[in-house]
Formats: sequence, structure tokens, C-alpha cells
Amino acid sequence: MQNILAVISRPVGKVEVEALAAMEIFSSKDLIDLSFHHHEQISFRAAWILERVYSNHQERFLPFAYYFLEKLPSQQNLSSLRHYVKILAFMTHKKATTEVQELVMNYNTDCIVEVVFAWLIDEKIPVAVKSHCLNILANLIPKHPWVRNELIETMEFLVDQESIAFFAKVKQIRKQLKK
Repeated sequence: MQNILAVISRPVGKVEVEALAAMEIFSSKDLIDLSFHHHEQISFRAAWILERVYSNHQERFLPFAYYFLEKLPSQQNLSSLRHYVKILAFMTHKKATTEVQELVMNYNTDCIVEVVFAWLIDEKIPVAVKSHCLNILANLIPKHPWVRNELIETMEFLVDQESIAFFAKVKQIRKQLKK
């Protein structure tokens, strides 16, 4: 873990993040742990690399997927949280791999639904995070049917309080819920 910590202690760009995600010298668990680092920039960079590992090298992420899901509700760094909810939106999407779909189906997602709703209504949470929260909740409706009505009501409440970008995402989620 010291190797990756030394690298992400300084600024990194997109190309370097992609290269780091491709390296097999550290595990996804190390990245998850570093995404809770007390230094906000280290936490952010670790979460960013973790997102790229999930997207491009999922086989290295999957052994630690349960660990990721267990740690997710504790993430408080808003920059890291953006990457966490993006990963979760991918994991809960209907186009996720069969292995990921089974993992989510077998995981007790009650706590995740609860915390994602809390982030959705929290005024301090950035709109990019809230946008992914909408996707996550909509994606979890097949497993938690009660979420549909709560999500619709919550969107109606928030749509006038949030940005135009949020409104556009609400429009997309409404369309998804009609299918």
C-alpha cells in the first residue's frame, strides 16, 4: 500500500489514473482503504483509481465488492463519494455483468437504500452525487419495489430545489420508471 500512497500523495491526471488502475501491484482493497484517508486529496485519488479499476479491470475489483459495499455507507469525503456512487450505479445497472448482478441480488441492500436516500435529500451533497443516487435507487426497484413511490415523491420534492442538471436527470429517471 505504501507504493500507491506515495504515488497518489501528489496530483495525478486522467492518463496517470488510467495507468495506475491498470497496474496489478496493489489491490482494490488497498484503494478502498485509501479512499478513507484523512488527507482529502489522497482519498479522492484512491476513489478515482478504484472507479477506473471497476470500469476497466473488473476482475480485480470483484473479490473486494462486498468489502466495497460494506464500506460505502461510511464514505464522507464528497469527492470520493462521487466515485463510490458512480461505481454503485454501474453495479446496480441492468447491464452489469451476471456476476455483479448476482452479487447485488445476494447482498442485503437495505442499508444502502437507506443511505442513498439520505444522500439524495442532504443539501450538502453535490448534484453529481445526487444524480448517481437517483440511478442507484431506480436500479434497485426490482429488488425493493417500495422504492418506486418514495423515489417519485422525493424527486417531486427536490426537483424545484436543485439545478437544471438535476432536473434533466429526474426527467430521465421518470422515463425509466414508466417502462
